[in-house]
Amino acid sequence: MAALEQIKDYKNIVIKIGSSLIVDGTGSVRTEWLKSLVRDISELKKNSTNIIIVTSGAIALGKKILNLKKNEKLKLDMAQGTAAVGQIELISAIKNAFSEENIKVAQLLLTIEDTERRRRYLNARNTISMLIDNGVVPIINENDTVATSEIRYGDNDRLAARVTTMASFDCLIILSDVNGIYTLPPDNSNAVHIPEITNITKEIQSMAKTTKNDYGSGGMITKIEAARIAMDGGANMIIASGKEQNPIKALMDGGKNSHFIAKITPHLARKKWISGMLTPNGKIYIDDGAKAALFNGRSLLPAGIVNAEGKFERGDAVIIFDKDRNEIARGLSAYSIDDTLSIKGKNSDEIEQILGYRGRTALVHRDDLVISDTGN
Repeated sequence: MAALEQIKDYKNIVIKIGSSLIVDGTGSVRTEWLKSLVRDISELKKNSTNIIIVTSGAIALGKKILNLKKNEKLKLDMAQGTAAVGQIELISAIKNAFSEENIKVAQLLLTIEDTERRRRYLNARNTISMLIDNGVVPIINENDTVATSEIRYGDNDRLAARVTTMASFDCLIILSDVNGIYTLPPDNSNAVHIPEITNITKEIQSMAKTTKNDYGSGGMITKIEAARIAMDGGANMIIASGKEQNPIKALMDGGKNSHFIAKITPHLARKKWISGMLTPNGKIYIDDGAKAALFNGRSLLPAGIVNAEGKFERGDAVIIFDKDRNEIARGLSAYSIDDTLSIKGKNSDEIEQILGYRGRTALVHRDDLVISDTGN
C-alpha cells in the first residue's frame, strides 16, 4: 500500500518536529507554521487518530533569550541551562496553538534512558496511555536540562522512534527540512528520491549523508537509525518535508516522502519482545481461575496468585506457571517480588490498604502478557 493511502488508515501517529521547523532564522517560534500543524492534527483527531508530538527547539529558543549566537557551540552545563530557559518558551507556544483548537496537551520530559530502562519505560508508557485515553496530546521533549550525551548529539529522532515503539503506535512521521532519502545529497542533480524502503541495507545506510541546518544537529544518519528502531518495533516511519504550512495535510495530499515499511505490527513486535528478548527475573504461580482468565484474554489479578519467587522489581519480566508448574505465560510485572507476596490472593481493591499506595489493578496487564501455552 502506498504511503499516501496508508497514512489515512493510521490510528496512532507520533509526529517529530525538528528544530529548524519550529524555530525561524531569528531564533523565534514560527507561530503561524505551528498553528497550521495543529490544525492538521485537529483534523486527524476528528478521524479518531491518536497523536503524540516529539519536538526539538528548546536550546535554539533559549539561545535567543540569552542573547547567544544561534551557531554557537555550548558546553554541557551552558546547553542544559539554555534548554531550561527555552523550554518554557517552547511549551507555551505549543500550548497556545493547541488551545485555539480546544485540544488539551501535556508535557513529558524524557531521555533515552527513560525508554530503555524497564521501570522508567513502564512509568512513561502508563502515563502516555492515560493521557491518550483522556483525549490529551502528549508533547514530549528530550529532557535537555539533565541529558548528557544526547544533548551533544541531537538524538531526538531516535527518541521519537523509542516513544513510538514504547507506546505501540503504528506510525512515526518525521517532519524535516528534506522530503525523504536520496541516493545522493538532495542538492545533487543526479540524486534519485527513494519513496519506499522495506529493508535498511548497507546501500540505504550509505545514502544517509548528513544534512545541515542552522539549529538541528541531527541528519539523515539519525533518521535511518530511527527507522530501524521503529521498524523493529513494528511501526512504519515516514520522512517528509515540514517546511510549508499545513505539513501533514500536504503529505496526505501527495507530498513527496520516504516511507519505511515494517514487516510486523506493533502488537506482534511487543509480544515478541516480551516473550523472547527479556530475561525473566522471577516466577509467579497462579490458580485455575486465573489461568482460565488469562486464556480468555484477561489480565492477571493478585487474587489468582498462589505464590511468587525470584528477585524482580516493577517492570521486570516474569514467567507465569499454573498449579502443576507448567509455564503458561510471560509478562511484565507491575509490582516487585515483595509487594507481589504481600498482595497475592487478595482482591485488587485491597492493594492500597496493604501496600500504602494505589498501584495498578492488575499484577500483569494483558497488554504486557504473552501466552506460552494454549491450555489445551
